[in-house]
Amino acid sequence: MAVWLIRAGSQGQFEHKFLNENRVYVTWDSLDSNLSTMEERQELIDALAANEPDAKPKKLMNQASQIWPFAHAINTGDRVILPSKTQPVIYIGKIISGYNFDQEANNPFFHWRDVEWLPDPIPRSHFSQDLLYSFGAFMTICRIQRNNAEERINAMEANDWKAETNKQIIKQSRSPSDNLDANDDEIESDLEELGHSQIIKLIEAKFKGHNLTRLVSAILTAQGYTCWQSPEGADGGADILAGDGPMGFGSQRICVEVKSGDGLVDRPTVDKLMGAMTKFNSTQGLFVAWGGFKGNVQKELASSFFRVRLWTQQDLLEQLFLHYDKLDEDIKAELPLKRIWTVATLD
Repeated sequence: MAVWLIRAGSQGQFEHKFLNENRVYVTWDSLDSNLSTMEERQELIDALAANEPDAKPKKLMNQASQIWPFAHAINTGDRVILPSKTQPVIYIGKIISGYNFDQEANNPFFHWRDVEWLPDPIPRSHFSQDLLYSFGAFMTICRIQRNNAEERINAMEANDWKAETNKQIIKQSRSPSDNLDANDDEIESDLEELGHSQIIKLIEAKFKGHNLTRLVSAILTAQGYTCWQSPEGADGGADILAGDGPMGFGSQRICVEVKSGDGLVDRPTVDKLMGAMTKFNSTQGLFVAWGGFKGNVQKELASSFFRVRLWTQQDLLEQLFLHYDKLDEDIKAELPLKRIWTVATLD
């Protein structure tokens, strides 16, 4: 069973469509040619060139190397990996149809395959760093083979998708030079995503459990709020109370709940925060879920947009980076970060 990485757009903008429609799509704009009728890869390169006449040959070849397998290499029964851009999870499914083409479909959804997704996504923390490195390949469609990925993912499935143990990793892994396909020399990794993965691992190591509340409180303090943090144990419905203005006596009063586990938070759990807001006479609520939220939560809470904010792991990282320079020195000593510049790969 081959394992294929298929992204839902460069920014994950089509993630809900992929999941809700139980499909994966080729998401190249204006590529409305039937791939199954093409016998040679050069025909695909010519079609791509017609859509983008100024593109360099290497860029066209790179795109074709990703698109071609969708119709000519992926098989029914193969596994598909979809790393979420909005939640710290990996969606996993199985291809259950052949290649389909509809020239009348909305751009860019001309090409698709049907997928049977697992009922629940798998937390990123369950995958070892070398697999996450492969999932961070800077390509939209590619086969994942490095480090014996296919056998290891099969073993995780047999173990109910529990995290790999060190013993399993040592037993099943191979060196990064093993098991590469012909296009692996063209596969680059998303350095930003890899950097985030390292930071996530450090946060999980240094700010376990109730300590994540301390990090959230430090970020809110850096934003200018005065914070009260509950001691470890039963919190009465609020991990943090934050207020603006002198000594926190301003008009904005925020009740904060922090969940540090890797499970997805459901709607009833968020509703408890709404009750705590009344109890503590707060005007706004903030729910921080390190493991993310179940798919319906953010949509159903749209009516409470002006009262409640939901922070996923990604949101927390964005706020951390934005206010890092103003964090308490003790926090920065536990979480030492530096900003780097790198060339953006436009092709």
